[in-house]
Amino acid sequence: MSPDHAEALPDAAALGLRSDCGSCFGLCCVALPFAASADFAIDKDAGRPCPNLQTDFRCGIHAELRPRGFSGCTVFDCFGAGQKVSQVTFGGQDWRRAPGTARQMFEVFPVMRQLHELLWYLAEALARPAARPVHAGLRAALEKTEALTRGGAEELAALDVPAHRGEVNALLLRASELVRAEVPGRKKDRRGADLLGARLKGARLRGASLRGACLVAADLTGADLRTADLIGADLRDADLSGADLTGALFLTRAQLDAARGDAATRLPAALSRPAHWQSG
Repeated sequence: MSPDHAEALPDAAALGLRSDCGSCFGLCCVALPFAASADFAIDKDAGRPCPNLQTDFRCGIHAELRPRGFSGCTVFDCFGAGQKVSQVTFGGQDWRRAPGTARQMFEVFPVMRQLHELLWYLAEALARPAARPVHAGLRAALEKTEALTRGGAEELAALDVPAHRGEVNALLLRASELVRAEVPGRKKDRRGADLLGARLKGARLRGASLRGACLVAADLTGADLRTADLIGADLRDADLSGADLTGALFLTRAQLDAARGDAATRLPAALSRPAHWQSG
């Protein structure tokens, strides 16, 4: 890839895909429901503010979320959708001062989050030289998706998100196949597999498809996950200690935050090591 082409590629910062809670009206703390479980200490209905949400839209227990039973909050990533809805869709008008906007704002937020997640995946696929045969389609999909995020509240609320995801996912799948085809040897296909608690210590999963796989509490210590496709994989409480995820496809910060790892876990350059992972 030429330097000029590389500079033209979109990235998360340029697309506004990094969460900026200071520019959001606490939408993830209000719009989304959660049930009392290992991830959340209480039940909360959609549209009802979490009791920990302060008047300035900040979390009152942010530094103690895990010990207070709200680990689910620490692994949530809106991909920048919160500030887009708050500052762009609703022009900086918050739901407390303008309660008439609340219902629609809370409806739009989950839609925007899905669109921003797709933008994240599309930007990554465009950065993969091996996916060049589908770069034109990927770029068109990115431009269309970005345009959708700038639609009005009513337009966003009425959007057929599953249909749009289906179009984008077909391109992402093709990009994944092209990238993983460069990995020598036969690749494992565990797409959508139920690997709950699976013993995969030291497993050779380089270039494997683990799209949508359930890897909850799986033992992946020392596993070779280089260039594996992890889009939609559930890594909650999976042990990635010593695992190699170099070049892993469509891996997100939220997935890493939900998993366990250590200083020996190798990550893609674009992702940092979660603070709660072991330091030794």
